[in-house]
Amino acid sequence: MKKFTLIFSVLFLTMYIGFAQAPLLDGEKQVNLGVGLSSHGLPIYGGLEFGIGHNISVGGELSHRSDKEKISSYKWKNSYTSIAGIGNYHFNEILGIPSHWDFYAGLSLGFTVFSSKWDGPGSDIGYSGSGSSGLYLNGQVGGRYFFKDKMAVNLEFGGGNYFSGGKIGITVL
Repeated sequence: MKKFTLIFSVLFLTMYIGFAQAPLLDGEKQVNLGVGLSSHGLPIYGGLEFGIGHNISVGGELSHRSDKEKISSYKWKNSYTSIAGIGNYHFNEILGIPSHWDFYAGLSLGFTVFSSKWDGPGSDIGYSGSGSSGLYLNGQVGGRYFFKDKMAVNLEFGGGNYFSGGKIGITVL
């Protein structure tokens, strides 16, 4: 048991010392990539964030999802593409959280383009359209865990995209 405790302690200390400092410092940047949580299609996203001040980051994000829906003999193909500006406040310092974690909350302002194509009886008239395109403002909360010096897994709820639920992915500094 003593060996196990010693080995576990050494591994934990080694991992703890090797982590990057979170959140982003002024002038640093990070890339976020991943998938979203949605009941319609598998959303993908990519974004870039910049540290601009003490515990504050801003950036942008692009996301896309598409799905197919069949109702009776009608087939619909829907597509959603969003671009957003994001701003986050990072709570590590006020909450006294270790630097290999990064907890944040913020706002996203974006625009989504929705398109839909119909294939079914009478589709030779070539229906396609858009309906839910427009501007949106969302809030997000999330966290990252840095498992390597410049790499983390992230989980976020809400946020800069048109899919509901949240997203999971990786962050690279």
